[in-house]
Amino acid sequence: MNNTTKKRIVLIEDEAVLVDVLQKKLTGEGFDVLVARDGEEGIEKLKELRDDLPDLILLDIIMPKKDGFAVLEFMKGDKKISKVPVIIISNSGQPVEITRAKEMGVMDWLVKTEFDPQEVMEKVHKYLG
Repeated sequence: MNNTTKKRIVLIEDEAVLVDVLQKKLTGEGFDVLVARDGEEGIEKLKELRDDLPDLILLDIIMPKKDGFAVLEFMKGDKKISKVPVIIISNSGQPVEITRAKEMGVMDWLVKTEFDPQEVMEKVHKYLG
């Protein structure tokens, strides 16, 4: 990938306020951000992007229609899509959920109530350089 191409992030999140904050912050730092408002829409977006995959996925676990684990299951079933790094952003910080997500290939986990958007940016830069 050459340096003139923006890194693309898919944000799969149902909380409008959080989407707004993260989208502004990520776009402001030069990322191309695509948003899906629930797991079902997230899966559709990943199918659309299969030939031009995003560089990173920010994924909520608790969402309408399909949850984050359903998205991870879908990703795991597709060799190409499964290579995209995922950072979970969730209200839940249950060890059992974190363990399950990590077993499914998730790179990192942020608990919504305990982070600020800058922390998300630090994680994004950590995985995207």
